[in-house]
Amino acid sequence: MPGKNEIERRCALTHEVKPAAELIRFVVGPDDVLVPDTDAKAEGRGVWLSLGEKQVAEAIRKKAFAKSLKTNVTVPDDLAALTRQRLEQRFVAALQMARKAGQLLTGAMKVKAALETGEAIALVTATDAAEDGRKKMLATLKASSKAAEEQGLPGAERPHFELLDSAQLGLALGIESVIHAAPTQGAAGEAAMKRAERLARYIAN
Repeated sequence: MPGKNEIERRCALTHEVKPAAELIRFVVGPDDVLVPDTDAKAEGRGVWLSLGEKQVAEAIRKKAFAKSLKTNVTVPDDLAALTRQRLEQRFVAALQMARKAGQLLTGAMKVKAALETGEAIALVTATDAAEDGRKKMLATLKASSKAAEEQGLPGAERPHFELLDSAQLGLALGIESVIHAAPTQGAAGEAAMKRAERLARYIAN
C-alpha cells in the first residue's frame, strides 16, 4: 500500500492506480512524438504506464497512449528499447555520482569486505561475470545478510543487481572493466540503488 503522502497515478494500460515510483511517465514532445520522461519532470502532456518493458510494448500494440491522451501522437516503434536505454543512462549517471561521492566500491576484495562489514547497501554484478566469481560473491552477500538479520541490524536484506556488462560498467566508471561493485551508505549510494531498482523492475516486467 502507498504511504499517506505518496503520489499516485493511473496506468494508461491497466487503469490501475499505483504509487508513482511503480510507474514511468511519457510526455509528448513539441514535434508530437512520445518520449520517456524517466524523471517525471518534463513539461507538456504526459501519460503514466506501469514500469515494465513488456508493458510499454503492450501499450503500443493497444494504442493506449493515444487513447489516454485523447489525441493523435507519434509513438516510436522502438519506444520500449529507448525507455530501457534512458533508464540505463540514469543508472550509469547515478553510479558516477556515487563514485565521486566516495559511496561506490569496485573490485572483488573491496566489495567482499564491504558486504561482510555491512557497509555495502547492494551488490552490482556484471552480466558477463564468471559463474564461479558470481557464486562466491553471492554466497558472501547471503551469509552477511543472514548474520545481520540474526543480530537484528537494519538493512539486512541487500539487493543484488545484474543490469550491465563489465565493459558498460567500466566505461561508466572510467575503469577498464568492472565485474563487482557496491554502493555504500549515503545519499549518492542510495540514489544509485534506487536507479538500479527501477531499471531492474523495467527489465523484469
